[in-house]
Amino acid sequence: MSFEKLRKEMVEKQLMKRGIKDKTVLETMGDVPRHLFVEEALQSRAYDDNPLPIGEGQTISQPYMVALMTEALALEKHYKVLEIGTGSGYQTAILAKIVKQVYSVERIRPLIIRARTVLDKLNFYNIRIKAFDGTQGWQEESPFDAIIVTAGSPHIPQPLIEQLKMGGRMVIPVGDKFSQTLKRITKREVGTLEENLEGCRFVDLIGKFGWKE
Repeated sequence: MSFEKLRKEMVEKQLMKRGIKDKTVLETMGDVPRHLFVEEALQSRAYDDNPLPIGEGQTISQPYMVALMTEALALEKHYKVLEIGTGSGYQTAILAKIVKQVYSVERIRPLIIRARTVLDKLNFYNIRIKAFDGTQGWQEESPFDAIIVTAGSPHIPQPLIEQLKMGGRMVIPVGDKFSQTLKRITKREVGTLEENLEGCRFVDLIGKFGWKE
C-alpha cells in the first residue's frame, strides 16, 4: 500500500475539489503521514473522507475539516498557536509544520502519551502539550496569534477570547451535542467579528466553560 499515493489522492480529491486553496495547507497535508496517527488496524482507512476512532471516545477529524479549519486561521510562519484538543496529534502536526510554536491542551492523558510518541518520532520539537481543561486555555503562554478548538462547544469560552491577540483568529465548532456550526472569531478593539463557515459535528468540548462531564 502506497500511503504517499493515498495522501496525494486525498489532497486532490477531498481538499482541492472542495475548495481548499491555501498552498501551504495543501502541501503540509500532502506531507504529514496521517496513517501514523491512527491504530495499525485502521491505517488503510487513514486517508478516507471521514473521521476515525482513536480510543477514549475520541476521533481524528475528517481530512477536509482539518484543512478547512487550518486554512481559516490564515496562519503565518512566525505565529504562536493554541490548540484545544490534542487528540491523535494529527492536527497538531499540521499546525507545527506551518507555524513557529504550537501549544496544545488535552484533558485525556492516554491520548497525550500516544500523540507525543508519534510527534517525537516525526521530529516535531516546536510543540508543547499540557494535560488540562482546554476551555480555560493556556493563560501563562498567552496571548496567541491563533486558536483552534477541535471539539464542539455550547458557546465560545470567554478565556479563549481573552487569550487571543488583538486581530487574532479563532476557529471553533459551536452548537448542541448533535450538530455545530464552525465559526471563525476575529478579535477586535471592541468586541469580536463572528463568521459562520460550515456545518459540522465534533466530539464534546468538556470543561468549566464548555459541556459538563
